[in-house]
Amino acid sequence: MFDPTSRYYALDNTSYVDEHGHHITYKQRRFLPQGMQMPLLTEVTVMAGDRLDLIAARTLNAPDHFWRICDANNAMNPFALTDQVGNVLRISPPQFQELT
Repeated sequence: MFDPTSRYYALDNTSYVDEHGHHITYKQRRFLPQGMQMPLLTEVTVMAGDRLDLIAARTLNAPDHFWRICDANNAMNPFALTDQVGNVLRISPPQFQELT
């Protein structure tokens, strides 16, 4: 269902049975990692006009992996990371799950 590069790929599936007996399958909750415990690839200083997708494209070659930057910086609000020019952001290297 999810690509191996997705933040949801490694989460286990679980199911819920509603009052009509319908089985609803969903992914378990994803807990945010502790950013300072993640490996460091590089640090980036936010420049005027920067957005997380642009930073992710430059550093990770994947603009849709902006969420990795959020994880590495303990950010619940992604927009807050680029609100102020001069903020220094941690960039963590991608860590993919093995396909079995």
